[in-house]
Amino acid sequence: MKNIFDLETQNDSLDAKITAGFERLSQVFRVLLWEKAKNNDLSPIQIQLLIFIKYHSANKATVSYLAKEFNLAKATVSDSIRVLEQKKYITKVPHTEDSRSSTIALTPEGIQVVDLTENFTDPVYDIIASTAEKDKIILWRSITSFIQQLNHIQIISAQNSCSTCDYFEQENGSNHCRLLQIRLKTEDIKLDCQEHKPARL
Repeated sequence: MKNIFDLETQNDSLDAKITAGFERLSQVFRVLLWEKAKNNDLSPIQIQLLIFIKYHSANKATVSYLAKEFNLAKATVSDSIRVLEQKKYITKVPHTEDSRSSTIALTPEGIQVVDLTENFTDPVYDIIASTAEKDKIILWRSITSFIQQLNHIQIISAQNSCSTCDYFEQENGSNHCRLLQIRLKTEDIKLDCQEHKPARL
């Protein structure tokens, strides 16, 4: 058993230090998001859902897709969507071909809430923006590799990332996008691409 919270273990192992560092960093986003949630009478996941809906296409604004995106049960997402609808931040748009299904759209009030809350990441962004470019590229290479590995062992989803896209290929140590017909540098790798096509198994 690798107990990274045991200080003797942590301080004697670089692996444990890095793992503990990731755990500490995860607290940062929780704290920042909770502050916005508290000030706007919402839960953190409700804010995340509103932000996601604003910036993604209508076919991704469904309970099923949102549950998969945020690694939540459909019932949990449905409860949040119901509250957001009661607060008049979202509205459900029935499918033209299937009245039992619907997509979720923001109301003007919902867009206002997103405008007030989506900057919760600013303190982290500002630190990264002041970092040297070469260090950012090293960091991004490590992050994308880490996400790819976590996705491979099914801990997180990486639904629209380059690594899970049918257009993505690796050849002679280089990454390529067959859709754009370009070589992808480290800084070109995306976590969330609008042109993503799920890779064929």
